[in-house]
Amino acid sequence: MVNLEWYRTFKAIYKTGTLTGAADSLFISQPGVSLHLSSLEAYVGYKLFDRTGRKMIPTERGKVLFNAVSEPISKLEDVEKNFQKSTEKLTPTISVGMCFETFQTTLEQYVSTLPFNLIISFGEYPEMLDQLDKGILDLIITPKKGVSPNIEHEAFSSEQIILVGGKDIDTESFRKTLETKGIEHAEEWLKQEKWYGTTGDMEHLFQFWIMNFGHKPNFRPNYIVPNLNSIIRCLKGGTGLAVIPNFLCKNEIESGEVKLIWEGEKKLENTLYFGCRKKTNYQSEIDHIKGLFRKVMGKNNHVAHL
Repeated sequence: MVNLEWYRTFKAIYKTGTLTGAADSLFISQPGVSLHLSSLEAYVGYKLFDRTGRKMIPTERGKVLFNAVSEPISKLEDVEKNFQKSTEKLTPTISVGMCFETFQTTLEQYVSTLPFNLIISFGEYPEMLDQLDKGILDLIITPKKGVSPNIEHEAFSSEQIILVGGKDIDTESFRKTLETKGIEHAEEWLKQEKWYGTTGDMEHLFQFWIMNFGHKPNFRPNYIVPNLNSIIRCLKGGTGLAVIPNFLCKNEIESGEVKLIWEGEKKLENTLYFGCRKKTNYQSEIDHIKGLFRKVMGKNNHVAHL
């Protein structure tokens, strides 16, 4: 089934004569424009433009298609504008991507107060970066920076990856083992405990283990649960270990429901970034979301604008 946005992109390329011009007019990335065009060409079964240098010259079939869709698209855009004007207030919709646990810990509590519509998307960081570049997402929260020239990243906080456990874990025994017998015996001590992990995502555990023991863990967690917040709730039962970002369990550690077992020989920290396109129609809404994140997480540390 054809995507109507493909036709809107096709019209913008026809009008501006370049992929860059179309991207600027639609406030999406050039790769996103190229994807829409190639998808439409594959759908209709023929080329719509000849590429001459940077100019996009419509083919004869491209001209026929433009004449067929230009007026209907314009009418749809007029309907959209009139519909917006008929409401008391134009309510924009922005799409934001982040991991599930970050959403639960930060933005979830403020969703009902937002003065605009919001679509939250969960996924892997490379996928979210790609969707941001293509105009599918408007803002992402990520510990990884992309390389697209269309995206800007702003560091706003950091997370430390720590080893935590239930309140019944004998932390004194672990510390004594680490101090008197060394890192190898400490590793063996840890491996004797029950471990929690999440479905398909062991990156935090791998990073922590490699940094402290020089290799990936040679064991699998005993219990695999849906997400990191599930792990924290399970640890409240009193036993078990897990490696997770500190901001997710800050309150539980302070209340004594979960124990900080070890920060590691070297602290493992990730910088958290806002990622957004350099050109956007939703700057005020994006700034509002950024402000909420700074309110919740900005006290962790001070980071410069990158």
